[in-house]
Amino acid sequence: MSVATVTHDLIVTQTRALKLPGVARTFDSLARQARDAHWPHEDYLHEVLSAEQASRHESVIRQRLREARFPEVKTLDTFDFTATEGVSATQIHALARGEWVTAPENLILAGPIGTGKTHLAIALGVEATKQKRRVLFTRAADLVRQLLEARDARELTRLQQRLLRVDVLIVDEVGFVPFERVGGELLFNLITDRYERRATVVTTNLAFAEWVTVFAGDEKLTTALLDRLAHHATVITTKGKSYRMRKRRASAS
Repeated sequence: MSVATVTHDLIVTQTRALKLPGVARTFDSLARQARDAHWPHEDYLHEVLSAEQASRHESVIRQRLREARFPEVKTLDTFDFTATEGVSATQIHALARGEWVTAPENLILAGPIGTGKTHLAIALGVEATKQKRRVLFTRAADLVRQLLEARDARELTRLQQRLLRVDVLIVDEVGFVPFERVGGELLFNLITDRYERRATVVTTNLAFAEWVTVFAGDEKLTTALLDRLAHHATVITTKGKSYRMRKRRASAS
């Protein structure tokens, strides 16, 4: 066994022990480039460390994506802005930069079923994960159910604290399922806890005036929730016909 082979194996062992997967994957090919191009030692070291840095960044993003629990990963590249009325590509790409998350501010996507609200919410959530933000996607009915179950199990405080650590909470489909009063109050408390502390995204098929039907007819609670949710918020109203309906008709023709 040659000295070079022994050294290679030692480096592999050391990268595993030190948990340096980026170095492990690239040190050999970078070493060949360094020899061929006569790099100074410092340049080779810089390239190897840059590879490790990039590897760790990608690892964090993958972890953030897993934690986000998106039903499926959707991106802005696959969103058809030409087929959706009321949505500005310029505005959406500005939101993708993430200043609203830092602020923090909220985002409300309102419009008929099938007009791209969930796609946009997920895509902006994906962009946030690329910035190493903690993101969580949940449907409104599922979130309220989890809050109720946590309350019954006397674990509500722990769940509330976990949700408060999320940088971007995406609450999908507000309006599809009405809540009982207790569930509405728990959701209100969560929104209040996050108010001006963390960013929240809501998608809904209802106009604000109709939200009272979701919260057991409680006008006072609904008004208070909307006051906190819509303050410091960007509201985007999608219009047009359902994408799925249009696709079905196109396939049938």
